[in-house]
Amino acid sequence: MAFSIRRLLISESVDASCKKILEENGIKVAEKKNLTKDELLAEIKDYDGLVIRSGTKVTADVINAAKNLKIIGRAGTGVDNVDIDASIRSGIIVMKYAQFNYLKVQKD
Repeated sequence: MAFSIRRLLISESVDASCKKILEENGIKVAEKKNLTKDELLAEIKDYDGLVIRSGTKVTADVINAAKNLKIIGRAGTGVDNVDIDASIRSGIIVMKYAQFNYLKVQKD
């Protein structure tokens, strides 16, 4: 399955290299941290991708509001804060990058 990501939302603090790599690959990145659920519901419709950590809860409501969302990237371990069933029904890929935690610790 091929798709393109043009706009991506980073909803929590991640290493600066994340944004840099995405932008170097032609993706317009917005960083909006500490969004409330209502703010996330209003924002998510404008994005093709979402990068989260453990603080952002991607519920079925969020996924249903995300008309353009194609991928959710979880920086860290586990995806218990993402409604996987709703993601599957909507055709949204959910992936995690556990090495992020190691990289973050090394830089702190």
